[in-house]
Amino acid sequence: MRVVLLGTAAGGGFPRWNCACALCAAARDGTLPSRTQDCVAVTGNTRDWWLLNASPDVRTQLTATSALRPGPGPRDTPVRGVLLTDAEPHHVAGLTVLSGAAGLKVYAPQPVLVALAPARAVLDRYAPWEWADGLAEDGFVLAGGLVVTAHPVGDGPPEYVQSRRPDDRWAVAYRVEDLATGGAFVYAPRIAAWTDALDDLLETADCAVLDGTFFDADEVGIGHLPVTGPGGSLAALARHPGVRRIYTHLDNTNPLLDPGSTARAQVNGAGVEVLVDGAEFVV
Repeated sequence: MRVVLLGTAAGGGFPRWNCACALCAAARDGTLPSRTQDCVAVTGNTRDWWLLNASPDVRTQLTATSALRPGPGPRDTPVRGVLLTDAEPHHVAGLTVLSGAAGLKVYAPQPVLVALAPARAVLDRYAPWEWADGLAEDGFVLAGGLVVTAHPVGDGPPEYVQSRRPDDRWAVAYRVEDLATGGAFVYAPRIAAWTDALDDLLETADCAVLDGTFFDADEVGIGHLPVTGPGGSLAALARHPGVRRIYTHLDNTNPLLDPGSTARAQVNGAGVEVLVDGAEFVV
């Protein structure tokens, strides 16, 4: 199974367009690498590719990745569909970029499908897509020999949703397994709290790409577990030394964006990686 980290920043990207903080300034002058908004591509056979989330930057991301470029026909694409982890705008806005591509399939948990109903109606006018519940009880199989299961990890809806009832299905982690090799990959860019279920999930994984949005509690926004501090994800990940662990979805305030920071040294010292946009690996 091939995995490409198309984008690794949180909403707004890095540098953020309206931010003049030291980190964003360093990205603008080229001292630090810029990052597009979080999105991943995965394939089990190099021909059928699936996107994990659809960031507003998806056109740039697809164009920059040779394996995802169209061809051989003028409208042929190796992209078969999208697996949405949640309904946050920076994870779903890229669907509008993909509009008009016939035959795509989009998986998402049921609350997300309901929240996106108006957008789905618009997108289907350009080319009908298939929309499916990503939390199907027994999981689902993707073209290319990948089997997927979704696991609730969130507790609240996006700000634009009027109903504020807690529901852990608002965000999910996906476990993607290559049927040919047994290699398993977990993707969870939004984690509200670490649970026993997440520990169980990582016990079955070879690689995990996880929520690294905020480094500590002083930065934390709604719906994201910090990396450090009591109950932070770094301490939880120490229980899984045999898993390749990678942080993604980095907010523009996060010191992990700077490879020379003490924060990056702390995380790397714990065996957890921070990779750049376009990084590719095999699971």
